[in-house]
Amino acid sequence: MSINSVRLQLEKAASTQPDKIALIHKEERLTYAELLTRVNQVALYLQELELPKGARIGLYANKSVSQVVAILAILSTEHILVPLTRLLKPEQVQYIIDDCGIQCIITDKLKLESIEEIEFDGHVLSFESAAKDVPSFDEIFKYYNRPYACDLNGHDNAVITYSFGLTGTPKGIVISHRNLVDSARVVSQYLDLKESDVISGLLIFNLDYGLNQIFSALLNQATLALHQFILPDDFFNHLINDGVTVLPLMPVNISQMFDEDLGGKPKPDLFNKVRIITSSGGNVSGRMVDACQAVFKNAQFFSMHGLTEAFRSTYLDPKQIKIRPDSIGKPIPDVELFVVNEDGKACAPREVGELIHRGGFIYRGFWNAPKETGERFKSVQILKDIIDLDGQLTDELVVASGDYVYKDEEGYFYFVYRRDGMIKTRGFRVSPYEVESVVERNLPQISQCAVFGMENPEIEEEIVLVYSALSEMSEKEITFELKKHLASYMLPSRIVYRKSLPLVQSDQNQINKDELKRELAGG
Repeated sequence: MSINSVRLQLEKAASTQPDKIALIHKEERLTYAELLTRVNQVALYLQELELPKGARIGLYANKSVSQVVAILAILSTEHILVPLTRLLKPEQVQYIIDDCGIQCIITDKLKLESIEEIEFDGHVLSFESAAKDVPSFDEIFKYYNRPYACDLNGHDNAVITYSFGLTGTPKGIVISHRNLVDSARVVSQYLDLKESDVISGLLIFNLDYGLNQIFSALLNQATLALHQFILPDDFFNHLINDGVTVLPLMPVNISQMFDEDLGGKPKPDLFNKVRIITSSGGNVSGRMVDACQAVFKNAQFFSMHGLTEAFRSTYLDPKQIKIRPDSIGKPIPDVELFVVNEDGKACAPREVGELIHRGGFIYRGFWNAPKETGERFKSVQILKDIIDLDGQLTDELVVASGDYVYKDEEGYFYFVYRRDGMIKTRGFRVSPYEVESVVERNLPQISQCAVFGMENPEIEEEIVLVYSALSEMSEKEITFELKKHLASYMLPSRIVYRKSLPLVQSDQNQINKDELKRELAGG
């Protein structure tokens, strides 16, 4: 068994701490021994499907203990996990199924209906007994009781997570088993995670930040307490009842927690156990930090910055959060970061350039997307004017992030903008081209449209759609149609009508989004 596999961490935890609580979800509790047993049972079933090595298995479900069991079961086989966020519409799920050739989907009773709407002729497995012809975890736990063993290679592909790229269609980033374990190791180091910790499983498990909570809990033999955010009161009860000590968040979660329209603030003395708060997936405002520190008085606040192509690049030491609240921090252990100008030279302090990530935690590339892979994963040769390439070794890969940043005189990094126009909202990356293409296909009354992000401290950026048509349409009509085809987090929060849209002077085929942004920002 590879030392660089999540599976080995699960086996170690079940061996050394069999009676320790591994998972909590509401009233449900699962020890490490019980967790391993359930994972083995599902892995046995998947093995009997006789899928080829590297077969992709989709997971399309709501937050539950069974969801975690499914994740760990897939990662205990030679197959590849493809998380599908529950927010995706059937046609988006269909695209991902076709793109990476998913052969099996694990789902729950609620999402089973969505699976039936798409063209999928592979294996379907449900958590609950839902239909006579759909096998369920209930049946597996009843009948699959044989021993299970596996031998995984840490360099094999483990997960494909999907985000939206330049072409407007989701692009899958390929992550190895070693990537998963290395990411858990580095987080555990700089956060100083402990066996006694209870980690909140608030984040969704479709991207690496959320998944990392599972693997960090396993590595440290800590407890993971699952929760799905609905209302602030429920969330705060989760922290109290489950004894949470480590609280991973996205900025949108902080806004939800302290929604001023929902009543009184929680009493700080109820949350003395919370010792660590982490935030990634967007910029954290000073107001957000103040709100957290007012309630979680014993907690250190870690602001972090990651890439689609690499797990994590920077974190800001909690001691600096008040001193330089706009900084994304310094490189995490085993990572070197460079700010490079268009000529390939190192930028001077406070000069804006592209962030180049070198060292650990770099992923494998984009699935079936050589163009996108080539744009982001570069030879270390691009740093030849900045570092000494010892022995002329140039086959090392670095990530040209497309993030434009600057570094101050003390080595702290500051994010400025993204090159590709991606919108970062509520912790998700949204391609404007994806929304625009849905408008083009499904709203023929609209002759032109432009989609872009505008700053909103509560959710980082709000999605704005500006369109032209023969006459103004009802916002409700546009939103109603978009809801059929887009996940809820991709829906524009502002829809603006213009008789005509400004064009870029040098390219009359391109809408001038910068001019529209300036116009809207000015009221």
